[in-house]
Amino acid sequence: MRTHSPTRRTALTGGATALLLTLAATPAVAAADSPYASRQSGSLVLVGGALKDDNTQVYGEIIERAGGSRARIGVITAASVPPSQDPEAGDPERCSNSECNGAYYAGLFERHGAADAQWIPLDLDSASNADSDAVVRQVNSMTGFFFGGGDQSRYLTTLLHGAAHTDSKVLAAIRAKLAQGAVVAGSSAGAQIAAGRDMVTGGESYEGLRDGSSPGYFEDPTRLGYEPEGGFGFLRSGLIDTHTGAYGREGRAIRLASDTGHDRVYALEENTALVVDHPGSARERLRVLGPRGVAVLDLRSARAAHGAAWSVSGVRYSYLTDGDRYDPLRRRTVPAAGKRPLAPHATTPIAANTDVFYSAANPAGVPYSFLRTARALAATSAQSSAEATTYEDGPRFTVAFSKPPAFTAFSEDGSTPQTLIGLYVGVATG
Repeated sequence: MRTHSPTRRTALTGGATALLLTLAATPAVAAADSPYASRQSGSLVLVGGALKDDNTQVYGEIIERAGGSRARIGVITAASVPPSQDPEAGDPERCSNSECNGAYYAGLFERHGAADAQWIPLDLDSASNADSDAVVRQVNSMTGFFFGGGDQSRYLTTLLHGAAHTDSKVLAAIRAKLAQGAVVAGSSAGAQIAAGRDMVTGGESYEGLRDGSSPGYFEDPTRLGYEPEGGFGFLRSGLIDTHTGAYGREGRAIRLASDTGHDRVYALEENTALVVDHPGSARERLRVLGPRGVAVLDLRSARAAHGAAWSVSGVRYSYLTDGDRYDPLRRRTVPAAGKRPLAPHATTPIAANTDVFYSAANPAGVPYSFLRTARALAATSAQSSAEATTYEDGPRFTVAFSKPPAFTAFSEDGSTPQTLIGLYVGVATG
């Protein structure tokens, strides 16, 4: 893929003018002919980033929800830099900007079976298109939407009206399509932007735990920032974070939720989707789809202390994998069919973990470090608790994992912990 994957420190067609000239003639899909006309509300497919081109599970899910062989996918890549800021914009093999990334995703969706996929011409160079009636007509002809990665703050700039945080015409049209039954999908920044209030804008776990969170967007990529007004508000039952284990973001997710008064975070892993039916309603239901998982951090019983150093206890940690379902109203996890409760059998001591949040400062660090300790604890019959520490020591934070009596782990093979339900986590200095 031509677009660059985000680093640890950052969150092919003709021009948009030619495309816009064709939009007025694009017919809208009549409600009676819509592939989702019988649905009462739409759905979300939110990916934790690094969506692989060959992930037929996730691309197939999006396309099926958009109408299968009749699916028409609108691709929004305004989180990418515009062509004017891309020095390789003229090279279709090296470019990484909104237009070439949009064309690339459109091609992927068509190769995965969509009837049609089109770039929606929106970016920092063409922000006025967000209120273009021609682009609204293009949006109204689509049965599903995909928001690409980059910087979610660019979505705020292009699709919302400034400090008023009100919808542009295009965003209002997408919102209406979702309510009518369309699917809205996104990866990385495209998933983050689905959040409601206090959407994360950047930051690393260690600095977040040490310094706390602040409203705003910061040039320092380690500083934990958030947008108080939030993103587009498609999913409001919890905060959203992405690239979680790959970048060691469990710490920043816990700290941001605690600071901003949220009692739940959906922490998405890479190349894996959180599928949400009936978002925002009493019937909202979630399912995990893909090779990794989604952590649900439940802070209802959490208690934070602000002394010489910040600490928190009582965070309930569950990790859901492919096929698992979650009811946010009842806070209930239902493991996928075929998974069965795991009887812990390991007796060897849990390996020491001195870099629980996979620090960018540690050249020998290993991703998914937090999850590795959690699963090791689930697998052992010799320990009911375990500790892991941060790589940094100014101060050093210790993460305490514990198995309450109600904790359960599930497995497909009977020996490897996959799904974890109800582990408790605390973070303190020392």
